Amino acid sequence: MNFILFDGAYREALLPFTYTRPVADIRIGIMTIREKWEFFLRSTTTTVTEEYLTDKWPMVEAEQNTFILGSVIPSLDLVAKIKLLKKEEAIYYKEELLAFCVGEGEEPDLDAYAKIEFVEDVIIIKHTWDIFKYNEKAIALDFKYLTEEEDSKELSTTNTIIGEYPVFLAEGASVECTIFNTTKGPIYIGENATVMEGALIRGPFALCEGASVKMGAKIYEGTTIGPHSKVGGEVGNSVIFGYSNKGHDGYLGNSVLGEWCNLGADTNTSNLKNNYAEVRLWDYETGGFAKTGEQFCGLMMGDHSKSGINTMFNTGTVVGVSANIFGGSFPRNFIPSFSWGGSAGLVTYKTNKAFEVAAKVMARRGIEFSDKDSEILKHVFEDSLHWRKD
Repeated sequence: MNFILFDGAYREALLPFTYTRPVADIRIGIMTIREKWEFFLRSTTTTVTEEYLTDKWPMVEAEQNTFILGSVIPSLDLVAKIKLLKKEEAIYYKEELLAFCVGEGEEPDLDAYAKIEFVEDVIIIKHTWDIFKYNEKAIALDFKYLTEEEDSKELSTTNTIIGEYPVFLAEGASVECTIFNTTKGPIYIGENATVMEGALIRGPFALCEGASVKMGAKIYEGTTIGPHSKVGGEVGNSVIFGYSNKGHDGYLGNSVLGEWCNLGADTNTSNLKNNYAEVRLWDYETGGFAKTGEQFCGLMMGDHSKSGINTMFNTGTVVGVSANIFGGSFPRNFIPSFSWGGSAGLVTYKTNKAFEVAAKVMARRGIEFSDKDSEILKHVFEDSLHWRKD
């Protein structure tokens, strides 16, 4: 069986994160959605996504192909049903297409397919704020399956654990003089990850491979620190995809950061309006601010974006890809991709300068800024042109 993850109808609602990746490569919990599916299916997957992303994420067809919605979180029951799918069958959850099976080169006629109802609850990531909203549950689910056949490395006696849920240390993890509170959920410390002295961490929490929590950090439940990221200060119910840094004091709450982001020292996000009203967030589909139904919502920052020291982000701020934000006072609640500036005004961040920085940042982690990466960001630059005013 060949498994293909497709972006589906929520791709634009998940911008700016899906500017630079397929929907399935969003991180929620410990793993990305793709990594979850490949873990359960015991199989690699490919992708149906936007044309400009296909050089980096190509689709591979076989004689029989099962297409799976890339924004749905797998469960054992759903995976079992998907593995049994035959050609011209489709699985739905409350009228939501979750998966279908089709032969190579065939155009699916879903109206004519045999319809299989899936009645168990599933998590579908439909909006950017769903990433942090469902992160506590996603961490707990990932933790269960990743650790059930693995033994944790022994935790040093310099650490303190409060609560009944477990703390799991993968191979090479280093943790000293930390207080873990597992009253609400488990804590996962990935391979070669580091928690420095004096950190206070509440579960559910995930620190992924090669990532680090700095001295004296305060981390609240529902937080994921993606691979090779560095975090200090105060963080609550936030997801950092990977290779991004919030290394200093400052607050990040109910927020999502993509890859290769950097928040300067004492960058702070507001996640609650002074009048306690529902947060409105920039909607790329409508070109305006839309209701989220959430009282708490902080910063959504796309890949390769950065803030200078003492930057303040207002409640419900969306920052696109490759933006550089600095200066006093609050910048706008929507900052287009490839913007340079802050509250005093924004100009275009030229691609030659942005790419030069991206290459240097990635080289520090031993990763090449490839021609494929360059072409993707060029597309984002052109696609976001109409949002920039200069």
